[in-house]
Amino acid sequence: MFNLTNSELEKYIQEDIPYFDLTTSLQKCKDKKAQLEVYTREDIVVSCTEEAATIAKLLNCEVEFFVKSCTKVSKGEILLKYSGEYEDIHKAWRAAQMFLEYSCKISTQAYKMKEKIDEVNNSCELLTTRKTFPFSKRFCIKATLCGGATPHRLGLSESILFFDGHRLIYKDNKEFYEAIKEIKSKLAEKKLGVESESYEDSVELMKYGADTIQLDKIDLQTLEKIVSYKNVNFPNVKILAAGGINLSNVQEYAKCGIDGVVTSSVYVCGLANLSSRIKIIE
Repeated sequence: MFNLTNSELEKYIQEDIPYFDLTTSLQKCKDKKAQLEVYTREDIVVSCTEEAATIAKLLNCEVEFFVKSCTKVSKGEILLKYSGEYEDIHKAWRAAQMFLEYSCKISTQAYKMKEKIDEVNNSCELLTTRKTFPFSKRFCIKATLCGGATPHRLGLSESILFFDGHRLIYKDNKEFYEAIKEIKSKLAEKKLGVESESYEDSVELMKYGADTIQLDKIDLQTLEKIVSYKNVNFPNVKILAAGGINLSNVQEYAKCGIDGVVTSSVYVCGLANLSSRIKIIE
């Protein structure tokens, strides 16, 4: 696991508070101290509380308590508690809570999907795509890891995956299949993946040495047929399913005996239902 850096969090804070808090500056609040608690209104898997606590610290608050990332908590439990000057508490309030609302929803959704997968196929991984929020890749990746998912591709420099758009430079699929042999000769430490949409294409890809076949928006019957062929003839090839897979249908795909589910759905599932309490400290 990793934590976002102070410089990343300072930039996040700067976007929300470029100068000062205009609202509290108009109140007669000097020398007043307060305490804030962020708590959950639903059962969740916690993520990025370390960063939320750091946000409070960077805004001169004293962190009294936080639940560690990857922890399952129940409705009503406190995730983060900190105290400090009244104005500083308000500066940290929404910045920290919104951070947690997004991250905890992602980690909880990932956890629920992995839980459904494991019920029917404990050899199948939940793989999250590169379709993270722009400018927030590390944030999204940490949240998915906390929920038990694994990054599908950390970036274009990290893995090889051929899509239909990569086949355009070949006169036909046969020429592309032949090219796989040459490409693989340059990949001493890497696996070669190819996206496919049919049984016939998948069979040819296995024969020519593809290590991973990613099946996009394919029907379950064809998926099962491909997995059966793979198991008999090319057991070391990995089969992934992608395209429109979410919490409502992930189990149906996992039942087909695939090695991984590729999804972006964890990034578009809303916010965790969190709330907070502020009190003045006498």
